[in-house]
Amino acid sequence: MKKALEFLKKINENNNREWFSEHKHEYDLVVKENKVFFNEIYSELQQYDNLKGIHIFRIYRDVRFSKDQSTPYKTNFGVGYSRSKPMLRGGYYINLEPNNSFVGGGFWGPEAKDLLRIRKEFELNTTEIEKIMSDETFIKYFGEIKGDAVKTDPRGFDKNHPAIDLIRKKQYVVMRKFTDKEILSGDFQKEAILTLLAMRPFFNYMSEVLTVDLNGEPLF
Repeated sequence: MKKALEFLKKINENNNREWFSEHKHEYDLVVKENKVFFNEIYSELQQYDNLKGIHIFRIYRDVRFSKDQSTPYKTNFGVGYSRSKPMLRGGYYINLEPNNSFVGGGFWGPEAKDLLRIRKEFELNTTEIEKIMSDETFIKYFGEIKGDAVKTDPRGFDKNHPAIDLIRKKQYVVMRKFTDKEILSGDFQKEAILTLLAMRPFFNYMSEVLTVDLNGEPLF
């Protein structure tokens, strides 16, 4: 992890193709080490879950439609682990970045029908999600469910509903931040796994919601 963070600090200060070309060998070594680490996490997590795949994000930014054409490279390394749909929902994510590393997951961009189903569930009953959010481990690792929300109340929902803050969300994600010192410690891999596993009650509940209708009838 030390080489990864050091490389990212350098590219943050030298975000141009000329510098990157001259240091491509250094980048290749870091990527190789990252793959080993990310795959070890995958293998261990697979023992507790049914994962569909691993996606290691490339450092190259897609600048074709971006207003920022001057910085062609990302300043972070990221990896995503997807669960086996349609029965298992939610995705895991690890972000390595100087002073902004975190282990997180959830529902970053749910499809419209899934988002409506989640909102309808919270409109009907929040007992289970409140139980999950009040769990000691959940609070310790994540604090709360985060995510962007619509500015106005979703159509068809009562603005005075007790769960309107949850209903207004269009993302449902959790995140545990890590300092650079914690990333470089010998315990980071273990802590990353523990953090990912701490999401399971949340994922299991949301998977149940998204695989049955409001009457409890299976959708798949």
